[in-house]
Amino acid sequence: MSKYYVNKFLFTVDRDPHLLARYIESPRSFVSAWEQSIGPKLLGNDVEASSAHAFTDEERRALVDHDFVSLFEIGAHFFLNLTIFIGIYDEPYAQKYGPLAFQREFAQKLRHWRGKDYPSIAT
Repeated sequence: MSKYYVNKFLFTVDRDPHLLARYIESPRSFVSAWEQSIGPKLLGNDVEASSAHAFTDEERRALVDHDFVSLFEIGAHFFLNLTIFIGIYDEPYAQKYGPLAFQREFAQKLRHWRGKDYPSIAT
């Protein structure tokens, strides 16, 4: 697994409105482009690149499908996972269902984890 790489994706995309817009617009092509050109760059360093990381098929599918439950279950960091999808879904959910509607859905879809240990975020 490449939990570090998944978390790096969640972190970098959530903090860049341009990247987040590209991810929303075309998840499949954006995830592929990110994995090939953005992800290998070391944070804060456009000169050096890392070739040590790649998404697994499961991680890639979860990112493309915005499957936050699967991302949580494979060990994506909870806060990074939650905040990127709040950035994507909070406004449309709030308009349709009221304040905190997406956060409630996020919690409801993860309710099967009550009483279980938190999935490991260790790489």
